[in-house]
Amino acid sequence: MSAADRLDEARELLAASPVVDGHNDLPWALRQQARYDLDRLDIAADQSATLHTDLARLRSGGVGAQFWSVFVPSSLTGDDAVSATLEQIDAVDQLIERYAADLAPALTADDMETARKEGRIASLKGAEGGHSINNSLATLRALHALGVRYMTLTHNDNNDWADSATDRPGVGGLSAFGREVVREMNRTGMLVDLSHVAATTMRDALDTTAAPVIFSHSSARAVCDHPRNIPDDVLERLPANGGVAMATFVPKFILPAAVEWTARADDNMRAHGLHHLDTTPAAMRIHRAFEADDPRPVATASTVADHLDHMREVAGIDHIGIGGDYDGTAFTPAGLDDVAGYPNLIAELLTRGWSRPDLAKLTWSNAVRVLRDAEAVAREEQGRRSPSNATL
Repeated sequence: MSAADRLDEARELLAASPVVDGHNDLPWALRQQARYDLDRLDIAADQSATLHTDLARLRSGGVGAQFWSVFVPSSLTGDDAVSATLEQIDAVDQLIERYAADLAPALTADDMETARKEGRIASLKGAEGGHSINNSLATLRALHALGVRYMTLTHNDNNDWADSATDRPGVGGLSAFGREVVREMNRTGMLVDLSHVAATTMRDALDTTAAPVIFSHSSARAVCDHPRNIPDDVLERLPANGGVAMATFVPKFILPAAVEWTARADDNMRAHGLHHLDTTPAAMRIHRAFEADDPRPVATASTVADHLDHMREVAGIDHIGIGGDYDGTAFTPAGLDDVAGYPNLIAELLTRGWSRPDLAKLTWSNAVRVLRDAEAVAREEQGRRSPSNATL
């Protein structure tokens, strides 16, 4: 079969079982670039010059559901972090209202299925970093009431109750209050997201949770030894837990050669007085100039497929998914340049012998199932206990 035929087959598969993507940072990009002015950055128009995401490319990529990240950086703390998170939530709500013909609000697994039948993209929210709740379980419940359906326990820095993968050990994984956060997430029906957290935090969360967990955008540490990735002993626990690990596309997490290059590129950004995660047009000009002098190692769809092959082998086909991290990274793999690229990954997996039923689990049904299972656990937990008022 030719490459063109394989790509046609991938698109046909995605028409029936579209991608549920675990993590897209469009809301933060809209904040940075246009302060949420959707007339200035109208995703109904071609935004390929400045964003990885617009409606036409979501459609071309076969995306059927998107967890929009309501991320705020961990440099924001206390009530400032909470307020910024509320602004991010409001931005997603504005997107859904403005583009209602394409985006459907989704709070449940049933909502996701309804959106698919309607031909709209189910739009869910995920909070990225436990600092967003300011050590308050009442705030956690408020975020759930506003539609947040997962929370990543940390971002790049530790918080008061959980250790991050990219910070020094603090509480040694989860503190007693951190375990209470996990239990309250179970009770509300908010998925526990273990991307960004230290391996000790992953293990503590798995020891604590009554519901399946997710990794919204993490790949395999055995394939690329980066602390943001998932160790095999944790992947091995997903079948018993019922969780889903959603492979990310960020080159510095998936391609070993990109790890050292990214460290140099980050240092260059700081030398220019910019945050290393800045992806605004001005920041990207600095990146491109650096790349011209120090060529960037380029990941491909095959690089991502190597991670998915390994994750399937260790965790099983029922426990993997996709979390691209578009608009949250300066660089993307060749062939997965933006949200239109998912068919290229599916075509690569077809070439490697993945079956259509297995690919349908990867793209759609695993993610829908994990949310449905979390909803079932929440109903059971709410019948057993009242909201927790624990404090740190």
